[in-house]
Amino acid sequence: MCDERAFTPVAAKIVSLAEAKSRVARWRAEGKRIAYTNGCFDLLHAGHARTLETARGLADALVVGMNSDDATRRIKGPERPIVPERERAEMLAALAAVDLVVVFPEDTSLAVIEALRPEVWVKGGDYHADTVNQEEKAFVESYGGEVALAGRVEGLSTSDLIARIKRLG
Repeated sequence: MCDERAFTPVAAKIVSLAEAKSRVARWRAEGKRIAYTNGCFDLLHAGHARTLETARGLADALVVGMNSDDATRRIKGPERPIVPERERAEMLAALAAVDLVVVFPEDTSLAVIEALRPEVWVKGGDYHADTVNQEEKAFVESYGGEVALAGRVEGLSTSDLIARIKRLG
């Protein structure tokens, strides 16, 4: 069975924030609903895939914000990311659920959210209403956007994967 979404080459899905803003404006002009999610997405795993599928299911298009290598190091520590930013972006862009990937240098994605103003902002299952970035949440809610939380899948996290790999070594 064929997916009705048009095939887009991976490289064409990795865009600047300005290009993402332009594409989102075109999609909105077509009456489409936009979902947004963000993260480091280091060692892409099934938990990530499930969050992305959940996010895509809530809208007509999904934009994924991904922390740059420098931001990932600041957030996760000096040994991260395991996978370099270009490769992480390519892996995300290769997924059918993802329409665009924007790499951002800040520790939070507030600037991306402010630029795109998604109808729904989705966070992974490791978050709860009180643990998401409250500034981002408040901004999304300020313009009538929705905050959605994907379900958590126990044992599916990058930290769990790294610990498993270290045990094998």
